[in-house]
Amino acid sequence: MRNLSTAIVILFFASSPLFAAPNANKLPEHCDRACLIGAMNDYIAALVSHDPSRVPLSPQVEFVENTVPMHPGDGLWKIADAPPTTFKVYVPDPVSQEVGLLCMMSANNEPIEADFRLKVRHGEIVAAEHLWAGDLKPANLKNLQTPRPGLLAVVPPSERVPRAEMLEIAGTYYTAVTTADANNAPFAADCERHENGIQTTGNSPPANPTPRQVLGSFGCAAQLKTHVMDYITRIEPRRVMIADPETGLVMGFSQFRHPMDEGTEKIVGVPGITSQSMNLKPFDNVAVHIFKISDGKIHEIEALGHSGVPYDAPTGWEHFSDHGR
Repeated sequence: MRNLSTAIVILFFASSPLFAAPNANKLPEHCDRACLIGAMNDYIAALVSHDPSRVPLSPQVEFVENTVPMHPGDGLWKIADAPPTTFKVYVPDPVSQEVGLLCMMSANNEPIEADFRLKVRHGEIVAAEHLWAGDLKPANLKNLQTPRPGLLAVVPPSERVPRAEMLEIAGTYYTAVTTADANNAPFAADCERHENGIQTTGNSPPANPTPRQVLGSFGCAAQLKTHVMDYITRIEPRRVMIADPETGLVMGFSQFRHPMDEGTEKIVGVPGITSQSMNLKPFDNVAVHIFKISDGKIHEIEALGHSGVPYDAPTGWEHFSDHGR
């Protein structure tokens, strides 16, 4: 299956023309924070209007959506029908000349959670990445109305971390998950994680909680110590490359590989819960995480996952020069 997917990607790009040069004016040679956020807003406006020529895309732009290599005009370019409103989290990075946006918008008249990454070089967008998930239930939408204040707050200068260190700290999250060792990442005591809008740590359990609700009441570090994530043994690739020291935000893309080798998983240190059923077929979860880092610790995690991907699937970036980095 992997070889077939690779062959299809090669055939797609060998037989398809490059994107026609846009009519839009080029961006400045170097984009600052405001420029990058403006470029993203212009990109989303063009997306919703179904008109790639409105933004300065490179004729050789590299574009992947939900692991599928595409050309501008395909994918969300065809079905996006309303821009983001109140749920928007930007991560501009003037050093890497990239910008990310996690947002709520509409496609095919249905709400979707979407993440976008743009890479700028010499005034043109040379790489664009879309990751999105639909079929959102009321439970998902509850926490996707406005971002948590902590995500948007400016980090006091005394608590800021250098950009390179921010990238390293964010990367430790994936190691902590795959090693089932919370000591491998600097989780703050108030760390809270949301996934596709669902709060998955630090919940207040009801009077008679289910095992899932009990596990969801633990904090980021304490939850890992229960070994509830032991089934996640591979997260690869890990592409952590966008950071904004002013807001303390880091954006990382990854592919969670789920072999699902075990039917049950042992739970440790939770009274009344010794295991959980894992009767699922192997699959990949393509994810983006935004980490809030201040004073050297991870305080907030906002994640978006797209699970409709076969196990051990390609990322879509293998045959691009950018490689999604």
